[in-house]
Amino acid sequence: MHSTLEDVKLESMQVKILPALQDNYMYLIVDNKTREAAVVDPVDPELVIKTVQEANVTLSKVLTTHHHWDHAGGNEKLVKLWEKELEVYGGDDRIGALNKMVRQDDSFTIGSLNVRCLSTPCHTTGHICYHVTAGDGKGEGAVFTGDTLFQGGCGRFFEGTPEEMYEALCTKLSALPDTTKVFCGHEYTLQNMSFARHVEPDNESIQQRIEWAKLRRASQDPTVPSTIGEEKIWNPFMRVHEASVQKHAGGATDPIITMGKLRKEKDNFKA
Repeated sequence: MHSTLEDVKLESMQVKILPALQDNYMYLIVDNKTREAAVVDPVDPELVIKTVQEANVTLSKVLTTHHHWDHAGGNEKLVKLWEKELEVYGGDDRIGALNKMVRQDDSFTIGSLNVRCLSTPCHTTGHICYHVTAGDGKGEGAVFTGDTLFQGGCGRFFEGTPEEMYEALCTKLSALPDTTKVFCGHEYTLQNMSFARHVEPDNESIQQRIEWAKLRRASQDPTVPSTIGEEKIWNPFMRVHEASVQKHAGGATDPIITMGKLRKEKDNFKA
């Protein structure tokens, strides 16, 4: 395993961080009240089942962020292995075992938790982020961002445009409460933060996070989650309206032009 298994305890829910493949993360979301659970991007079904059984929770839902194999590739096997029926959510008919197609602002529940779907096309056309909050809306929420928002970075624009990524990061995800915990799809923090430092060498928050992340990775601890508020401080792709980021990207004051230039540069960046 590339990282240790870790539990993140929030007021209304528990998020179990499950490492998979070379650098992917799956997540088991457990409602504290009902012990009902959902799994995000279960590419390693055996580990998911083992974790569910050990935690003694009721797995009822699969939340798929997008159709790429390293996220959706375990869906069909999990559905086959699991003795009860699973609701498989996603925003793209290329997702295996999909039986609950969702779009922007669709909502459903995991026990007493509320889940709101955010459509964030760009990395793939059908990418969905899942915003999970307590039923009463109080306490800190969590957002599962797949390959749209990473700690300190964003996904490649495989099927979309700078406009779409701007809308995803700077309109939809930025609008979530700053305390929202961000659980992304990969352990890419050090690579992304290296690029963030290249863009904003004078940003002390970036340097501090790099030092912290180095310590975490030295003991194979995950660097997730961050928060939406933190991403606004150190993620260049969420800072495309900042003069320092625009200057680095060639001086254009249009944040969407800045977004496109940053992504092009990042595609070829060697940490």
